[in-house]
Amino acid sequence: MKQNESSLTCKVAAFGRAYHSKYDTPKIFDDYLAQDLISAQEFSDISKNMVQGITFFNTDIANQHQDDPDAILKWITHVQLSPTPLARAAYCEALLLHELTLGLKQYVILGAGLDTFGYRHPELKDQLEIFEVDYPATQEFKQQRLSDAGLEIPVNLHFVPMDFTREFSSSNLIGQGFDSQAKTFFSLLGVSYYLTKEENARLITEVFAGLPAGSSIVFDYADERLFEEKGLSGRVEKMLQMAAVSGEPMQSCFAYHELEQLLEQAGLLIYEHLSPAEINDRFFSNRSDALTAFETIHYIHAIKQ
Repeated sequence: MKQNESSLTCKVAAFGRAYHSKYDTPKIFDDYLAQDLISAQEFSDISKNMVQGITFFNTDIANQHQDDPDAILKWITHVQLSPTPLARAAYCEALLLHELTLGLKQYVILGAGLDTFGYRHPELKDQLEIFEVDYPATQEFKQQRLSDAGLEIPVNLHFVPMDFTREFSSSNLIGQGFDSQAKTFFSLLGVSYYLTKEENARLITEVFAGLPAGSSIVFDYADERLFEEKGLSGRVEKMLQMAAVSGEPMQSCFAYHELEQLLEQAGLLIYEHLSPAEINDRFFSNRSDALTAFETIHYIHAIKQ
């Protein structure tokens, strides 16, 4: 991934979290620091680009709100952009904080991007070691943004440059202070779709090799309807089209039994599985806006035995 592409991906993701924190109530996931990692000009530019692309997403909304760009932007973020990233982050961090009460020592964020967990939880500096894993260019970009925002890197946070989707290296983690004998929690959010089934299996197997029982992972995945389901306003189909145009097409989807077998072969058992309906009930119920769970996306919490 080129640096400008990496930076754009990070900025768009941070935009979605910042928009939700700034404008939406109630909050599904309040990343109040996201807006500090993108500039006001970037926020404005991303907003304008999305509004200008509304005909791709929904011509009826384009016509209905042709003189109201704020309404168009709200529709795009609520229907297309934000549902999955917000809910999966809320799910992951709630589990992580619970695991801390059960002896968790380390948190590894695979594909960290502009994640802000370590900066939002300074109270954990003596309790949890955090390892952010991502492309070198992405991490350079992030560190510059942290500096620009006047945010200090917490003493318990470690940057680990690595293209883990090609080859996961535990030695890179160990070089930053990772303890392979300590109970560890991994997040792998927004990644599984872009890898083949074989690559997903290899990555999870490599990640958990040598780690103690009780270590676990949270990730999201697409079910076997991914390439058939259109979704609300065609949003699932649009997601696939955008991924293909960006040069990173979605490559895999799983039936539950396939994923269960993949994890079992890596020494893990599924502790919790949330279907789209269950995600919707847990994170999107009793809302007056258009935020709803994506039709084909599931969440998994799996634990090493």
